[in-house]
Amino acid sequence: MKLDEFLAAVRVLIGQARVERLPEDGKVVFLSDLHLGDRSRRDDFRRSETLVAEALEKFYLPDNWRLVLNGDVEELQKFDLPVVRAAYRGLFDLFARFRDGPGLCKLVGNHDHALLAASDDEFPIGHALRLETAAGPILAFHGHQSNKFYGKYNAFAQFVVRRIASPLAIPNVGTRMQSERRWRAERRIYRAARELGVVVIAGHTHRPLFESHSKYDTLRWKLESLLRRYTETDGSERDELEALIRVYRDELRGLSGRELRRPVSRSLYEKEDLLVPAMFNSGSATGREGFTAVEIEGPTIALVHWCREGSARAYLEREAVEAATLAGTPWRRQVLARDTLEYVFARLRLLA
Repeated sequence: MKLDEFLAAVRVLIGQARVERLPEDGKVVFLSDLHLGDRSRRDDFRRSETLVAEALEKFYLPDNWRLVLNGDVEELQKFDLPVVRAAYRGLFDLFARFRDGPGLCKLVGNHDHALLAASDDEFPIGHALRLETAAGPILAFHGHQSNKFYGKYNAFAQFVVRRIASPLAIPNVGTRMQSERRWRAERRIYRAARELGVVVIAGHTHRPLFESHSKYDTLRWKLESLLRRYTETDGSERDELEALIRVYRDELRGLSGRELRRPVSRSLYEKEDLLVPAMFNSGSATGREGFTAVEIEGPTIALVHWCREGSARAYLEREAVEAATLAGTPWRRQVLARDTLEYVFARLRLLA
């Protein structure tokens, strides 16, 4: 899809979007890509169920956070809706408590696209959310709209997944496994957000992003900063910095081995002169090491990671600007990055 085509599609999404105004003390958490299945070994979410459910029930719901489910909640390319709803009845009851309490907004993705035809569904679904904040507008949509394939051939993709991949127990090999397709989707969304002067919160690619920075960007820039400090210090501080450098170096090498098969997947913005914080991504809840989410709390926006206490990678423990264990549980919430919305929109207005 060419940029002009996608810009037109995003303008349509803005027109279709549900509009909500965020109070000055409002709280909203964005989750995406749960891919709820039938609890069998073909179900990518089953390992994360307890963590996600307890984070929602014991952290977000009691503190009146609104919940935005940003697409691919139900895995309907593999399973029928009644099967998914029955398998995770307790979780859907929890969603209903948000709906009837602080608020719930459910948006469509490519894996749950069939819900658009479910007129009697207990959770109304839309294409996009426009969140009006004091600093500026935030547009949330899943992100599959950046690829014409999902508009034209989503039914065919469902047939392949359900009739071929799922019976063979092949995991979801969509965008999360195809770095070039993921990179193209993220880059289109970034360029459209920058062009239109809006902040976008997306999902779809299963890769958390904060202020348009990928994990690769964050690791690389952190290493450069540590190396510069290393040359300017001595003694015990230099020893501590050397240990930190090794942690970040090893994580970057591991990332290169796992997913940086082609240079194009490393950074979205290598050709950009000025990086604009126009794009955020909430990641997914299908990983083995926890789940990520985007939080808006009053005037701030943050990327958070939830995991079992003691299971986070060393660099995440170092990177977290805030961390705490949820009382009465083994779950740990780490704030990986946080900034003010005023700064985000100021940079967008001045640099875009």
